[in-house]
Amino acid sequence: MRLDSGALASTPKAPPGKTNGPRARFFVPEIKFEETMTDLIAKAAIDRRIAEIVGPVIEDLGFELVRVRLMTGKESTLQIMAQKPDGTIEVDDCGEISTAVSAVLDVEDPIVEAYTLEVSSPGIDRPLTRLKDFEQWAGYVAKIETTELIDGRRRFKGTLAGTEGDEVLITLDDQAEEITIGLKFDWLSDAKLVLTDELIREVLRGRKDAGQIDEAQFDEVETIIDGDEE
Repeated sequence: MRLDSGALASTPKAPPGKTNGPRARFFVPEIKFEETMTDLIAKAAIDRRIAEIVGPVIEDLGFELVRVRLMTGKESTLQIMAQKPDGTIEVDDCGEISTAVSAVLDVEDPIVEAYTLEVSSPGIDRPLTRLKDFEQWAGYVAKIETTELIDGRRRFKGTLAGTEGDEVLITLDDQAEEITIGLKFDWLSDAKLVLTDELIREVLRGRKDAGQIDEAQFDEVETIIDGDEE
């Protein structure tokens, strides 16, 4: 078991026998996006198959499935990100999920090759995979990519401004004047928070309020953000 940008449990698997400012909306006529509300959670067909298997198990334990990725190569790794409804998760929670998920995957057997199962928190610069994530993290900087070209571009970076219906609102940071655009959630192929000083401080503050950081155990508590010290 190891800890990596949040709680994480790792289990090897043996081979068996996945606003503010002016508003602008972009409408792309007659483009059929194959993505659904769950595509950011599980992109590839094998990922979706795995999500269908492990999702109900994780929910029954009282957690939420954030993302599933089967990363193949010399060694295959099944990465499952999960959290509690309040956005937190601890190492013991990851261990509980790992045990339950391993059992059901052994029965369903969706992965043909040997792999390592990793269950972790989404981390600080977390992926945004559900519409509610964009509402929850409004006010923080994010990078968003779309499947198709939107007004000549696929990549957008700026401050999240919440949601409106099925649109994700983002105030772009590369414009001469402040402009907030609306992107249909179904258009998105990738989205994640950008690691900033403000985000780190907010996450650490939340962990302290949740009792995950006990300052009494330390002689001194100092938060060092990249760039704060020479």
